[in-house]
Amino acid sequence: MKIAVKEKGFTLIELLIVIAVIAILVGIALPRFKGIQDEGNISKAKGELRTLQTAVESYYIHNANVYPAAITNLTAAATKPVIVTTIPDDPFAAAATDYTYVVGGTNSKFYIIYSVGPDGNGSAVITSNAVVETNGTSCIYVSNMSIDTAP
Repeated sequence: MKIAVKEKGFTLIELLIVIAVIAILVGIALPRFKGIQDEGNISKAKGELRTLQTAVESYYIHNANVYPAAITNLTAAATKPVIVTTIPDDPFAAAATDYTYVVGGTNSKFYIIYSVGPDGNGSAVITSNAVVETNGTSCIYVSNMSIDTAP
């Protein structure tokens, strides 16, 4: 009399089904994760831009009502009071790149600090006395003309 002994383990079909289910779940989760990551980077950019805006306004007040020529001037040893010691990198830039800073308008009395935004190609310029986004609408910026905008 022979007793049939069933071997332990999974069949090939069972393994393929499990792998297919895992692949489907990963396919659903990844786009949601990307969206959450973008939302976090948008919030980060807005916060850092507000801090840089405060530093620019402080520089203006303490330097004969003149805006800095470059954003890196905010970290100079002669700048008092020191609001920022380093300029943070734009979270959306392809490489580690500072936020972009532009001074312009009538008598250089306007400025804009911007991030390239989630699409990675946003930009803005000052024309006459207005801020104009030049590459789509993904740019996140602060300015003394318009504050706290986002896509």
